[in-house]
Amino acid sequence: MNFRRLLLTLAVLFTVAATQAQLVKPVKWATRVDKVSDTEANVVLTATIDQGWHLYSQYNPAGASLPMVFTITPSKTFAAVGKVAEYPKPTEFYEEVFKVTEKFWTGKAYFTQRIKVLSDKTFDFAISLSGQACQEDGFCVQVEDDLVIKIDGSQYNKENPVDTTAIAVVDSNKAETDTSKTETAVISPDGEDINGAGTSIWGVIIEAILWGLFALLTPCVFPMVPMTVSYFLKGSENKTKSRFNASVFGISIVTLYTIPIAILIGITYFIGGEAITADIFNWLSTHWIPNILFFLIFMIFAASFFGAFEIVMPSWATSKADSKADSGGIFGSFFMALTLVLVSFSCTGPIVGTIIVKSTQGAIWEPIITMLAFSTAFALPFTLFAFFPSWLKNLPKSGGWLNSVKVVLGFIEVALGFKFLSVADQVYHWGILDRETYLAIWIVTFTLLGFYLLGKLKFKHDSEVKYVSVGRLGMSIAVFAFVVYMIPGMWGAPLRVLSGYLPPQQTLDFDMPRIVREAAMLNGGGNGESSKLCEKPKFEDILPALPHGLEGYHDFDQALKCAKEQNKPLFLDFTGHGCVNCREMEANVWSSPEVLKRLKNDFIVVALYVDDKTELPESEWITSTYDGKVKKTIGRKFADLQVTRYEQNAQPYYCLLDTNGKDLIKPRAYNLDVDAFVEFLDNGLKEFKARQGK
Repeated sequence: MNFRRLLLTLAVLFTVAATQAQLVKPVKWATRVDKVSDTEANVVLTATIDQGWHLYSQYNPAGASLPMVFTITPSKTFAAVGKVAEYPKPTEFYEEVFKVTEKFWTGKAYFTQRIKVLSDKTFDFAISLSGQACQEDGFCVQVEDDLVIKIDGSQYNKENPVDTTAIAVVDSNKAETDTSKTETAVISPDGEDINGAGTSIWGVIIEAILWGLFALLTPCVFPMVPMTVSYFLKGSENKTKSRFNASVFGISIVTLYTIPIAILIGITYFIGGEAITADIFNWLSTHWIPNILFFLIFMIFAASFFGAFEIVMPSWATSKADSKADSGGIFGSFFMALTLVLVSFSCTGPIVGTIIVKSTQGAIWEPIITMLAFSTAFALPFTLFAFFPSWLKNLPKSGGWLNSVKVVLGFIEVALGFKFLSVADQVYHWGILDRETYLAIWIVTFTLLGFYLLGKLKFKHDSEVKYVSVGRLGMSIAVFAFVVYMIPGMWGAPLRVLSGYLPPQQTLDFDMPRIVREAAMLNGGGNGESSKLCEKPKFEDILPALPHGLEGYHDFDQALKCAKEQNKPLFLDFTGHGCVNCREMEANVWSSPEVLKRLKNDFIVVALYVDDKTELPESEWITSTYDGKVKKTIGRKFADLQVTRYEQNAQPYYCLLDTNGKDLIKPRAYNLDVDAFVEFLDNGLKEFKARQGK
């Protein structure tokens, strides 16, 4: 507390004591108990803060205003699990006096303590709290209270007694930064970060750049290149001014594509925080409404590219933007860029949609970065041609080949559109697009594309193909080779190159590798190898089986229980139906004999689907300690587990736990380095044995 606040506080306290003998209590407390499972409960403390006051977080930095401190009275009737969680995210404000960023709430704040119930009788949960509340003018008071909450133990542990030896009572009386959240970086022995979190985003960025360059070749854009360059050269004998305007034009294109996305994300983040933004991304990636909508949009655009109809922006919009461009200078360059963006929408729209949807599977800032990469690659050629107009002589002339590019893009749109339908199908278990059906559609689509490139298939606006050029022949060979590559996938070939785009291998009706594997087990052991699982996995009739013949679970508590019974470490996989990177990891890393051997023999494997929409029985609903909301589906329950425990919402995310559910080593994210993944498993197993005293 700074000196000014100290003087004000003491003065007011003396005045109150002398005249009214009445304490100021700007914070009122309410309590409730939420049952989480048959053994656990959440004790929720709600702080209602008077208007004009604010209450400081328990993680307020040292040297600032006093933080909240919670002290739980130990008891044999319960065990505290973790520290007191707080939500929503507190407001942050840089305090000039303390030279630190303070954290506080206004209105309401919620504090949650998870406990393990160890008694079958009614017992008291006693917790003391202290902190500080202040007004804007610097007047501060101490916030202190002793709360006692009665909990009916008969509602818990009805069937199984509680093992109290594995549960530690956590002392929550220290106000320090929460260290119960596990860091996400994985450091190799030589000090190199091998987490791989950045690997995925770089792949998306490179893809966005390639799409940006490809968009230049579409018939909506390519003819505008010489027109745009002539706009900057016409009437300007000052080369420096011409190049400056061209630079403004390029920057404006990048701005028009990137800033709207940044604003939308910024608004959601400002209003709801990272959790709400992540929920929106998750909704876009997995809910049936946006996925079906994207599927239909892609099919409509494909039909347009094939010549069924034209999709254009309203003429009034393009005309108005074009008229503003005639004003010249910075203002004119901006509206020239706006005209280009509007006119090219029919070709760039589906490309932009593809990039944005794919990038929402990562961190909240990834759509901004990927759109920046796309727009930069798209705008750069225009700027360079304006700088060096002689390069225009090397460009091919407009002609029938432009429509061919459009048709090729139409075939690609058809193929990519089914990816969105597939995601909805997997998440909601409709069963209409299994792996072989999906592959059959792709095989037919790309076969037709191959025939089109050879001139055997003609669309409405195509020019006559008198002979097949070397370029067309080369592309048709590549397309037919791709078709041949996909065909074995109909019978179980892994098709690792496409693993992120195809439905899981487990959806195949006729999977040759699985048949061979099962036959080998029968021949080698009479009745086959007995299951290594402790009990029938929950949700096995709803969720896909684990890949490559692995046995495992889809429920965290069930898997942890089995890990205790078999005294094995737990391999925890946060995954999703719509997770492209998860499928790539399973196809390219899990399939390695060294990885498979370890997962089969040394670990209990659990795959938690964070995007599954199956509703849980009411007895299995949980109230999140992260956002205070009730989680009613499989996906939301396990997504909350990942966010609450690791403060991560991207998949895949791999964690190695001991039999008490504690992390053995730091988790690992997306990284296709097989050797590094083997090292990750070995290090976890080594730490597990060390804790066992082996």
